[in-house]
Amino acid sequence: MHQRPFVFSALLAIGALAGVYGCAQKEEANVPAHRFFHVQLGANEKQPVSGRLLLFAMNAAAAKAQSKGGTVTDIDADPFHPTQTSIAAENIDRLTPGEMVDIDADHVAYPAAWSALPAGDYVVQAVLDVGHDYNYLGRTAGDIVSKVVTVHLPDNAIPTLTLDQTVPSQDPWKLPDSMPAPLRQAAAAAEQHSQLIDFVSPSLTAFWGRPIHMLGRVLLPPGYDASSDQRYPTVYFTHGFGGNNDRFGRVMAYVEAGMASGQMPPMIWVFLDESSATGTHEFADSVNNGPWGQALTTELIPYLESHYKMDGDANGRFLNGHSSGGWATLWLQTRYPQIFGGTWSTSPDPSDFHDFTGPDLYAPHANVYHKPDGTPWPLVRDKGQVLGTFEQFAKMERVLGPYGGQMASFEWVFSPRGKDGRPEQLFNRDTGDVDPAVLAYWSDHYDIAYRLQNNWPALKPDLDGKIHLYVGTADTFYLDGAAHRLKAVLDGLHAHAEFRFIPGRTHFDLYKVGDDPYALLKQISWSMYAVARPDTKLKPAVNQAP
Repeated sequence: MHQRPFVFSALLAIGALAGVYGCAQKEEANVPAHRFFHVQLGANEKQPVSGRLLLFAMNAAAAKAQSKGGTVTDIDADPFHPTQTSIAAENIDRLTPGEMVDIDADHVAYPAAWSALPAGDYVVQAVLDVGHDYNYLGRTAGDIVSKVVTVHLPDNAIPTLTLDQTVPSQDPWKLPDSMPAPLRQAAAAAEQHSQLIDFVSPSLTAFWGRPIHMLGRVLLPPGYDASSDQRYPTVYFTHGFGGNNDRFGRVMAYVEAGMASGQMPPMIWVFLDESSATGTHEFADSVNNGPWGQALTTELIPYLESHYKMDGDANGRFLNGHSSGGWATLWLQTRYPQIFGGTWSTSPDPSDFHDFTGPDLYAPHANVYHKPDGTPWPLVRDKGQVLGTFEQFAKMERVLGPYGGQMASFEWVFSPRGKDGRPEQLFNRDTGDVDPAVLAYWSDHYDIAYRLQNNWPALKPDLDGKIHLYVGTADTFYLDGAAHRLKAVLDGLHAHAEFRFIPGRTHFDLYKVGDDPYALLKQISWSMYAVARPDTKLKPAVNQAP
């Protein structure tokens, strides 16, 4: 459930909008009822474009106070401060160089219509989301943005925003200069010691009717020799929400440095891309996304084991992932227990739908926006402070676009397919009311705790002792709640499983011990290695974090 971090944190006074707007109407009676903007494609563009046009506005004084040197170069959405930025959106089917369109910033807007903004100066920016993937990746290469302009609202004038800056591509192996030099060097080494996976899946291709590529990267251990008889345990790692094949650089650098220094055992690491146009497919077999679990276990893994010196048996295949990747690896282990020798899943998305980041989806008249007493369900917290609610999160996502958002991503994985070919929604986006029929499908197919509870006698011989789950007691998205429930289910079944609730840790610092931000990953790697090589005398070198 990881969400990309943003930099702005000022809040708009939403509760007072109606009254302020009324005063503004009296002062400027000629102001249009709706707030319009002219948006044009820069003449320097060579081809017509299309995409989802997003407008972002923020109080100018607040934005400048937070910006470096008082210069505002970007305005963006921030799910961790969901009311600080006003957003408007409209799909653009075709926009030619020099052409101008009028955008009604009241039509599709969050958190409120722009005509209701308090009077004042605002910084505004337009972004054309060419790939319809802003909800998942944010701004990416090829998106076209305008310069930031300052406008006074409300006003009779219609401001013009010109889309004239194309977002450049980024080197996936170049870590920020703020990272330690040894780690940046390890990223360069990881690039040299890794190989790209680009595998066309027969089963996914048949499902979609077009070639579907399974992407990833294989990181080889020091001294790997393809001509040698030596084989290695294999770790299948997958990322959280917002990750993809170009966002493995940092974790691969840590693994490279860890194995090179002897702080991690020699294993083959397979970094699997679970991103798609619909969000994260989480390697679940889905009526909407296709048979990703089947494709992984019956197609990609056999292919990899035929090309690399992998152990090639359950005791040498391990799973590790964080957040959505944590759920994916937990699901793969419980769905295909004979394939894998254990999962070490960290901060997984909800594994028991009695606690879906807080709301009990099975409660009578369940609602994900409001508790039974009418108070809002929180969704994001930090140091005990609620930063955003479930309702704010879902309604912001709806404006940013119909594809790739966290809530929509869950539905693409878990929901039945609707008559329109899209997944049915679990909850009403206006009211938060849960649809019992959709929930029943979620429960029968993807509630991990429910599945274990009802199938344990059959699963136990291949699964007992293979589940390892780690989560912080201060998890940013309240994911410790579902983990406690899953543990209670497994305890009730007298199953052998490892659960660690790490005091004070959040979604984003779970792996940190002391000054080492990936210390937990090193511990996990040795636990895996002990399963694959129970008689090993190899021990970790003295820990020196890069």
